[in-house]
Amino acid sequence: MSRVFFHVQHLLGIGHVRRAAVLARTLAARGFDVLLVSGGAPLTLDLGQARFHQLPPVRARDQGLRELSQLDGRPLDDAFRTARTRQLLALFDAEQPDVLITEQFPFGRTQLRFELLPLIESARMRTPRPLIAASVRDIVRRSVSPQRVRETIDHLKAFDLVMIHGDPKLIGFERSFAGWPAIRDRAVYTGYIADTDPATSDVGRDEVVVSAGGGAVGAPLLQAAAAARPKTALANRTWRLLGAPRAERREGLIAEPLRADFTTLLRNATLSISQAGYNTVVETLSGAERAVLVPFGTARETEQTDRATWLAERGLVTCVPAETLSPDTLAAAVDRALRGPSIRSFPACDLKGAAATATLLQRRLA
Repeated sequence: MSRVFFHVQHLLGIGHVRRAAVLARTLAARGFDVLLVSGGAPLTLDLGQARFHQLPPVRARDQGLRELSQLDGRPLDDAFRTARTRQLLALFDAEQPDVLITEQFPFGRTQLRFELLPLIESARMRTPRPLIAASVRDIVRRSVSPQRVRETIDHLKAFDLVMIHGDPKLIGFERSFAGWPAIRDRAVYTGYIADTDPATSDVGRDEVVVSAGGGAVGAPLLQAAAAARPKTALANRTWRLLGAPRAERREGLIAEPLRADFTTLLRNATLSISQAGYNTVVETLSGAERAVLVPFGTARETEQTDRATWLAERGLVTCVPAETLSPDTLAAAVDRALRGPSIRSFPACDLKGAAATATLLQRRLA
């Protein structure tokens, strides 16, 4: 049985570790012995037969994602970094994996170079040498400097494989990564990694589902949606606000925490309003009727804005830039989405990325 050592780090939201969990669960179901090693805040995850190890957790200090801290806000010092790196390398040595997967690195997570570069070097020096693979989303941060692009290309010389979890018919990786010509010989599109199930009930039928996602930056979206409702053509529908800090019901509005049956709600809803993180967009494309995306973004963090903008260019969704978000702009976007085509009228994108990744790794190891 081939062994997989899978490193993942979530910093602000939980999207990275959720996607990694789906992939780890699928690999384990396909016969791999998988250890998912997480460096973020502890979470309850459905890992199937995959194993799990929690590193001393760190998080982003703020929305800028430039600095890391411990969960209690204390900055990382050299002693913390050294201890965590030693734990990671000892674990890797004990596992003796056939495959090492880094999630997002070296396209992102550069704050973790202190442990990831030694981990990759340890893999390179091992005999027999494991397959070293990068697991990356459909889009990376476009705002990186030319120097950072060159650094990424240089780090990728140690990698055998770049697994792009996207569909080039929808969004090509070259649109966000300027160094594409230098890595294309090692890059393989797997399709999107989706954790979706068909609707099994009528819950949420004909509602508007507003989701703030699993991150910490969704409150303005929920507030704007509640105020936009009476201004839209769907003012007579129930609007369900997911990701609210507490459960609440008032006329036409249901506010509640995130739900495990989110994909069922999406399939049953008339319209979805959400941010534009990878997991939410994949779930939207796999089942929603119509959608409005309000991407989280900063001058440095361009991924969600690019994803929402490029999907809107193709006509699949309606986009409201975060800096223009208000009840009026959101209401206008809702009405535009209702006049536009259904997402279901477009050719389906490739959502079989988890299974395709397992097949890809099996073939490379063979």
